[in-house]
Amino acid sequence: GSVYESFLNRHPCGRNAAQRGDGELLVVAAGPSHRLRWRKHLGASETSPLIVGNRIYVGDAEGNVYCLRGIDGKTIWAYHAGGAVKGAIAYDHGDVFFGAYDGLLYALRASDGKLVWRAQSARDWFGGHGTFYSTPAVAYSRVYLGSTDGHVYSFGERSGKLRWSYRTGGFVYGSPAVWQGRVFVGSYDSRFYALDAATGALLWKFQANGPISGSATVVDGIVYFATLHRRTYGLDARTGKQVWTFPDGAFTPVVTDGKRLYVVGWGKVYAFSPRRTLHTASLGP
Repeated sequence: GSVYESFLNRHPCGRNAAQRGDGELLVVAAGPSHRLRWRKHLGASETSPLIVGNRIYVGDAEGNVYCLRGIDGKTIWAYHAGGAVKGAIAYDHGDVFFGAYDGLLYALRASDGKLVWRAQSARDWFGGHGTFYSTPAVAYSRVYLGSTDGHVYSFGERSGKLRWSYRTGGFVYGSPAVWQGRVFVGSYDSRFYALDAATGALLWKFQANGPISGSATVVDGIVYFATLHRRTYGLDARTGKQVWTFPDGAFTPVVTDGKRLYVVGWGKVYAFSPRRTLHTASLGP
């Protein structure tokens, strides 16, 4: 019965809003009253809150990850990473996973925030690491995420050991979507990729009309994504063939309730009625 939303800060975008500042997590009643339940002061936050049972997990640009009590926002534990935490946090089998702008992927014990392992992106020619804006996707005992170094990475869920990496031609900001042994992710090189979840081998790729920043969504065998040129695509998830497109949407535009397909556009929300019943197969976190 509550809606959870994180905020950067009170300054307009373009004034270091995504670096440091007066961010917060705001929790309001989902019903007609919209009554404020509680609020939690944070650093500037771009992290969508993760809800697991009666706990809330959220990060901020100052490198903090918080585990909060759902009823009142009281801090249960906090962990400080070596760089800004901008993507959301993923949960599986008692652990939480997130990437940071220090080029590290972290696995923490969800109960108390104890570090389980850390893994890092590849080094470039100058010894630096790509940063992680992407939200991890956890499946098949692997953790998948993209990096600003242009790679998509697969790490072992329990060990943090690198299993494979695939190089695209641009930044990978979006969270991978995982479905039936495939990993789907877009890149700033304007291409959308389908990779084998076990090996990282390229299955197919699709040339879109502009850079891809947001995450993909798989619904009923169709993978949806959008470009920064405000166009949403629907591709056959098995073959990469285009089956639908719409001239709006930019980041992660598509959600469904199993009855309709909703597309978030520029200042608009669109609802589409399918020709047959939708079956949600997999959603990228």
